[in-house]
Amino acid sequence: MSDLPNCPECSSEYTYEDGAMYVCPECAYEWSQNAPIETAEAAKVITDAHGNVLQDGDTVTVIKDLKVKGSSLVVKVGAKAKNIRLVDGDHDIDCKIDGIGAMKLKSQFVKKA
Repeated sequence: MSDLPNCPECSSEYTYEDGAMYVCPECAYEWSQNAPIETAEAAKVITDAHGNVLQDGDTVTVIKDLKVKGSSLVVKVGAKAKNIRLVDGDHDIDCKIDGIGAMKLKSQFVKKA
């Protein structure tokens, strides 16, 4: 593999050099070779309902009954989700809840355990 950095916009590994710039052929993003790389993930901070910063691997507790779309199941208050994974999007937590299974949650409906 090459020693060129991945694209900070789309994380593509197919970047190439063009003079003093790096270029991503997939999203057409260009950045300077001398510029510090700041990704959107590094700049985005996800917090729970009480303002505590969440990180991958944390355990969170649901603070409100949540209906599961497309089924008759309900995630009850106090349900714990262990080993969460933070993702981009409207529902920014990927987790697994015992008795329910894998699902995505909004960080505004959980608190850090």
